[in-house]
Amino acid sequence: MEDATQNGWKTVHFEDGVFSRREEEIATEFPLTVMINGEEFATIVCSPTDLREMTIGFLASEGAIRRFQEIASLAIDETQGFAHVELTKPLEKAKEMHSKRFIGSCCGKSRQFYFKADVQTAKTVMTRLQIKPEACIRLMKEMQAASGDFQRTGGVHNAALATVDDLIAVKTDIGRHNALDKIYGEIIEKRIPLSDKVIVFSGRISSEVLLKISKMGIGILISKSAPTDLALNLAHDLGITAIGFTRGGKMNIYTHPERVIGTEAL
Repeated sequence: MEDATQNGWKTVHFEDGVFSRREEEIATEFPLTVMINGEEFATIVCSPTDLREMTIGFLASEGAIRRFQEIASLAIDETQGFAHVELTKPLEKAKEMHSKRFIGSCCGKSRQFYFKADVQTAKTVMTRLQIKPEACIRLMKEMQAASGDFQRTGGVHNAALATVDDLIAVKTDIGRHNALDKIYGEIIEKRIPLSDKVIVFSGRISSEVLLKISKMGIGILISKSAPTDLALNLAHDLGITAIGFTRGGKMNIYTHPERVIGTEAL
């Protein structure tokens, strides 16, 4: 599947007191069931793009794997909606880190907070990387402009891996946590060094999002949206610079502002 949209949904549009008929592109919602060693592990509702990377990132985020080498084989069956994974270890060990559940694409409580996997895989980030505020704002604009699916539908979240100068990878999904898993999967498979990297993100900074950034080992998160109090408490404790409301030439730095150049005098 080449993109995450469905073309040509017939719509009645209202604007300036006038009704008209038009066709709109709609974000596709796709269920992917992850099978590990022949057993069902979880079903993820996602956008049908970068499914390999998302599966890898999801397994790492859930604590089922720590390294890409723990995956003996991975096959995506897009027709049937399955990701078939064979691990180099028994499924029981993966289940110890994960509670099987349905993971929705909505922005509600789709996962409980602090599973055993979170406790064992979240880590404090010690990076000394710094970034200019102008770079935060520019990277956000570049990420949004780079997402064709967002431009066409407005119904997806974007996540990007970047240096302080350039975007490296941009992923799109109807689920904000799925977009981050796609980034995480690419990091793991390609063994991308992270000491000079930041995450740019369109969604709300929830505790789950913050924990994913911690598991990646990235110390700067730039979001277009708002944070939650639990996420900020975690960001403070885990050494992550959480930046929100990055839009319109403005932003809020909530935790560890020392990584943003120019805050030293405050």
